[in-house]
Amino acid sequence: MTTVHIVGAGMAGLAAAVALIKAGRKVVLHEAAGHAGGRCRSFHDGRLDRSIDNGNHLMLGANRALFDYLDDIGAPGGLVGQERAALPFVDIRSGERWTLRPNGGRLPWWIMSASRRVPKSRARDYLAALRLAWASPEATVVDCLGDAPGRLYERLWKPLTDAVLNTDPHEAAARLLWPVVYATFGQGEAACRAYVARDGLSPNLVDPALAFIARNGGQVRFGRRLRALERGGGLVRSLVFTDDEVPLSAGDAAIIAVPSWNMGTLLPELALPEGTRAIVNGHYRLDRRVTLPEGSRLLGMIGGTAQWLFARDDVVSVTVSAADRLVQQANEALAETLWADVARALDLGAAPLPPWRIVNEKRATFAQTPAALARRPGPRVGLSNVFLAGDWTDTGLPATIEGAVLSGRRAARSALESH
Repeated sequence: MTTVHIVGAGMAGLAAAVALIKAGRKVVLHEAAGHAGGRCRSFHDGRLDRSIDNGNHLMLGANRALFDYLDDIGAPGGLVGQERAALPFVDIRSGERWTLRPNGGRLPWWIMSASRRVPKSRARDYLAALRLAWASPEATVVDCLGDAPGRLYERLWKPLTDAVLNTDPHEAAARLLWPVVYATFGQGEAACRAYVARDGLSPNLVDPALAFIARNGGQVRFGRRLRALERGGGLVRSLVFTDDEVPLSAGDAAIIAVPSWNMGTLLPELALPEGTRAIVNGHYRLDRRVTLPEGSRLLGMIGGTAQWLFARDDVVSVTVSAADRLVQQANEALAETLWADVARALDLGAAPLPPWRIVNEKRATFAQTPAALARRPGPRVGLSNVFLAGDWTDTGLPATIEGAVLSGRRAARSALESH
């Protein structure tokens, strides 16, 4: 293999580039935008006068592919996590607060302790999660766990599904939730520890990868939008960009790591997941540093509009997943609505609206439904020198950072095995 051209410098493309460079291959990374990271990046916001992430991402100790990627690029300290797993929650309506406290070891005896689980839930309620392991391909989360107005659905299964699958439990694929439930609650306390980027997504996950690629002889080219794949003889002959064309010589390969909705024009014969789901993020700069319970940087929120609150110094950020119903609203109205949740969660009383920024990701992920699950392709597409990567490909995981990194590593391995 002479050169591997990777199209798309999101987390999947970066992970593929790093894996190939480690294997001794020459890499050229092409990115349509003027920055790397895709939907995982940071930027300076003038209104807040702070660097913020375009979206909030919760990472867990179970995310082994991500931690391996950070080790590879020489940035193992990029994520900061809890010394012990503890997930604090607040009910916006009642003010009630509680903390989930998984135990060490694989046997989840914590569900037997009332002080460690959701208030007024019963130990046997949690055993319903085992139904996810045997879910049919057509089953939704609600098909397996129900949606009774009991406390566990409202205070655990729904917020977990919204956050992980970015899809309402009534339509979310049960088979995608099970790997997350098993990898966290089924693997002991360390797997459940919550991690966030120390300084931001770009400084901690993206920039170190770009530096690794550069110092190992790789190239990164921005402003490179792929328009077509020129094919012939069961392979791709050249990559057609807006401004030029890159021929693929014998032994070259390409990894296409663009969003699923862009793949339809490149490989129209490919079955792809249909539909997308939005995420709304609100960022607020307070006049003081924010401290959350349990020494955590995040707080689960029940009963309001916002679902998760993240804190970094004096900036508080909240996330609403499965947010298609919100993205058409005016940003000013969204800012007020989400701030009301923040003020209640942090016991700020009638605090006035501080400087804010709303970030709408209208196509944050593909719709992770059973129908879409059946249309996720693997890394191989029937062309001997082209491979796919992206959190929407068939990794067996949801469309998360962990899924994106895993997809890039698998695409790189397929390319190496084929050449």
